[in-house]
Amino acid sequence: MFNVLVPVRTSDAVDYMTVNAVNGTVDVCFSNGNAYTYRNVSRRAIVNLLANPNMSLGFWINTNCVNSKRATIAHRYSYAI
Repeated sequence: MFNVLVPVRTSDAVDYMTVNAVNGTVDVCFSNGNAYTYRNVSRRAIVNLLANPNMSLGFWINTNCVNSKRATIAHRYSYAI
């Protein structure tokens, strides 16, 4: 309901990404065919991402989802590329 598609940015790794600042969730589809849903992502970081259009998506995902102590993987998918 409150998922927001992150505006298109140049990224070799990310096909598309949606964020939900209310629930603290992030859905990411990578260009290699893997997709993840992360929960418990910092809501402040999500709002910061939406407010700063020049921020690197790869850097943001690595910092706030992959290498975060608080975020967890809720779902892992693979899709045909």
